[in-house]
Amino acid sequence: MSRFMSARFSSLEEYVPGEQPRDMQYVKLNTNESPFPPSKEVIDAINLEEVSKLNLYPDPTAKGLKERLAARYGFGVENIFVSNGSDDILNFAFMAFCDKNCGVAYPKISYGFYEVYAALYSIDAKEIALKEDFSIDIRDYFNAGRTIVIANPNAPTGLLLSKEDIKKILDANKDNIVLIDEAYIDFGGESCVELVHEYDNLLVVRTFSKSRCLAGARLGFAIASKELIQDLEKIKFSTNPYNINRISLLAGEAAIDSDSYYFDRAKEIMAAREFTVTELKKRGFTMTDSYANFIFAKHNKICGEEIYLKLKSRGVLVRHFSKTEITEYNRITIGTKEQMQVLINAIDDILEKKGCAK
Repeated sequence: MSRFMSARFSSLEEYVPGEQPRDMQYVKLNTNESPFPPSKEVIDAINLEEVSKLNLYPDPTAKGLKERLAARYGFGVENIFVSNGSDDILNFAFMAFCDKNCGVAYPKISYGFYEVYAALYSIDAKEIALKEDFSIDIRDYFNAGRTIVIANPNAPTGLLLSKEDIKKILDANKDNIVLIDEAYIDFGGESCVELVHEYDNLLVVRTFSKSRCLAGARLGFAIASKELIQDLEKIKFSTNPYNINRISLLAGEAAIDSDSYYFDRAKEIMAAREFTVTELKKRGFTMTDSYANFIFAKHNKICGEEIYLKLKSRGVLVRHFSKTEITEYNRITIGTKEQMQVLINAIDDILEKKGCAK
């Protein structure tokens, strides 16, 4: 840190993305990316003619993409916000809906950026412990008196709240924003987006990074009441109005136009998830009931960090966390069935050498 850094950020602990080593060819099961390429429609949309227009600014209103999203989800364009990945939207939401008069509440074990944004903006944060089985007790969020942020399914556990549970949280917090982060909802969960029609305090945040195979495009969207969307637009246009590049806008439009491709890929990932769960259980692993494109697993004889390191040495990357409550677990992204078989083979080798093979 330089001597010029503002003192207010001196103790800030930044978000740490999943590692991206380049020293060898890895099977990457650590960052919850899709193992599949974008649809043909997306690839065709990114053509030389469009690339030749990169000397021009993109449309700051993202009109074409908003129109497609509005039609896809059954809302008006005024109910849609798009930005540079869902992380960008979360950032804007913390700026817009949290301050010295309104703190924030979120699960203690969840997406790491919630904690970072709270610290970045000096927001009073209430981190709510999960139950022993890592599930969320919705009663902990009743009458919170602050903005509520919940990932559903939660990360890194993959556990899901029902739409009825989310309604109960909304009903108990009518004077505060409830932000539901649905980054992983397309892998077996039921979206609460239709509740936006009923609740003016609901903000649903989605991403193109997971089920729509566009992590590299950095594209996210939110659905909410017209007034909440106006709040987010005010923050966006006060910071970086051109925050989505021309190519990502085109990719996003084409992705919405090729829904069936992404539905089929999500089904493949869910099938690979079930295959992996079955095989890991045979080998002494226990795990949460994940509705995401990852599983959260631990072994009954080998610690989580050791498994992570031994897999890495064999060319398989998974995500290990150092928090005490979850240090025995690893989060394993679901890839293709072939990639998951590579994982299983590597685990068999580890277990054999530890003398605890099945």
